[in-house]
Amino acid sequence: MNAWSGIGRTGTSKTQWSEPLTTTFAKSAPPAETAELFGRMTLARQFILAASAVLIVGMAIIAFWVTSRIEESVTRNAASATALYVDSIIAPLTQELADSDTLGEGARLALTETLGQGVLGDKIVSFKVWKPDGSVVFSNQTEIVGRRFPISDRLQGAFAGTVQAEFDKLDSAENATERAKGIPLLEIYSPIRQPWSGRVIGVAEFYEIATDLKADLNRARLRSWIVVGLVTLAMLGVLFGIVARGSRLITRQAEILRARFDELSRLLNSNRALRLRAEQAAHRTAALNERYLRRISADLHDGPAQLIAFACLRLETATKGSVMGPDLETVTTSLEEALQEVRNICHGLMLPELDDLETREICMRVIKAHESRTRTSVEFTCGDNLPELNQAEKIGLYRFVQESLNNAFRHANGIGQKVTVVSSNDGLSATVADGGKGFDPVNADKGLGLTGLEERFAGLGGTFVVNSSPGHGTIVTMHLPGGRDA
Repeated sequence: MNAWSGIGRTGTSKTQWSEPLTTTFAKSAPPAETAELFGRMTLARQFILAASAVLIVGMAIIAFWVTSRIEESVTRNAASATALYVDSIIAPLTQELADSDTLGEGARLALTETLGQGVLGDKIVSFKVWKPDGSVVFSNQTEIVGRRFPISDRLQGAFAGTVQAEFDKLDSAENATERAKGIPLLEIYSPIRQPWSGRVIGVAEFYEIATDLKADLNRARLRSWIVVGLVTLAMLGVLFGIVARGSRLITRQAEILRARFDELSRLLNSNRALRLRAEQAAHRTAALNERYLRRISADLHDGPAQLIAFACLRLETATKGSVMGPDLETVTTSLEEALQEVRNICHGLMLPELDDLETREICMRVIKAHESRTRTSVEFTCGDNLPELNQAEKIGLYRFVQESLNNAFRHANGIGQKVTVVSSNDGLSATVADGGKGFDPVNADKGLGLTGLEERFAGLGGTFVVNSSPGHGTIVTMHLPGGRDA
């Protein structure tokens, strides 16, 4: 319909306003990249894109609905006014239809003169009188008088007693002449009634020139679109202001959180570096301690042990061939026991070369040395796929098994000695158990040995636990997160 041309121009301006944000944006990138770019936009920009599309569609739907209601109302009011005026003139001239299927000559001449001059002659371009069977009994188009046409919905509604109207929709077969005129027409169907009974005896159809009505409708449509558009823009502006404010707040908070996250990441990296330095320092300390113990062992072996051995040799030479006195015999015995004790201390302090030994071999070496020195037996269980250990961890494992077996021999007389080494989910676990009388680990003095082991494994990032109770033996467990570089 031509009346919608103004609305089309208004809609085009909206499309041009949103083109840079939506259509051009979608054409410049495939859907996946478009979604990614949309996700990187601020909330305010996402809102203006989504809300613009939704509100424009909603505005168009509302505007079309409002304008259609306006057109219907204006058309109905105009038709009712015209029909009332025409009916007051035509009804008295067409009462013959109540008893006849045709109009007399006098009625036809009166209708022709009345509708062809004056105000009606200037406004009405075509006129028809219909009978209920769909035949035309009178018209200013003589060629259709007497013809029967399909009854349209509008015509049927008029025969039902209501005024019907249509604006500029000349699509029926009997509208050929009206369509050829090429001007906007208001098609009105007005029922013709008997004055005393109110029965509809016919329908008067006339076509009024509706140039002014079309202009009024166009102005009403344009004003409706402008009002709806301004209200929509006002709603969009208010909502955008609220969302933009929230978006700025969220953006500031996100920047603050990002700065705090970066600071936290920097602190975590710093802590991680400090932890690695502490572990490396612990490893170096363990290695230094072992070298220090090795030097003490060498000094004891080369110093006091040699002197005691020399003293024992001289005593043996001095007393050879004579009867030893009780005191001299006691001195000799004490020197021999002291010599053996110094040698045991040296042997305990001296750490074998562990660089080329695997975990199983380290444990076997400690166990064999313990069995040889104490004349006791140790049950040994070793799992498969043991993790690789660095130098400090190998030393820690060696000292753990050595100290735990020494305690088992000293406090449990070597009863039920068991060593178990297995691979765990995140490293290596080792257990040394005995069947002695046990003790209370809460109140008992751990001594230098257990305290040193606890500190050693804490420096290695592992754990050291002592479980014991009176009458139930003792179980000592350590765990190392193995597999790290030396």
